Amino acid sequence: MCVASDDQIQQWADEAEAGYDVDALKRRGRGRPGRGAEPMQVVAVRLTAEELDALDAAAAKQDMTRSEAIRAALAHFAA
Repeated sequence: MCVASDDQIQQWADEAEAGYDVDALKRRGRGRPGRGAEPMQVVAVRLTAEELDALDAAAAKQDMTRSEAIRAALAHFAA
């Protein structure tokens, strides 16, 4: 659970009271920003608990996210 500080809540309230730039919000688009010029695809992969633990440990050791570690492994495999 994430707890917002009183300062953060006040900042959000001030921002809301000042109003939002609707055009800017619409330009942002939906979902996560892309990594390239073309749309990305999500690929589901089934891993055992042991494989997932090993992946997370390797990613943490390299200061990477799980997704970054998978992409790096795939790039190395495909090279």
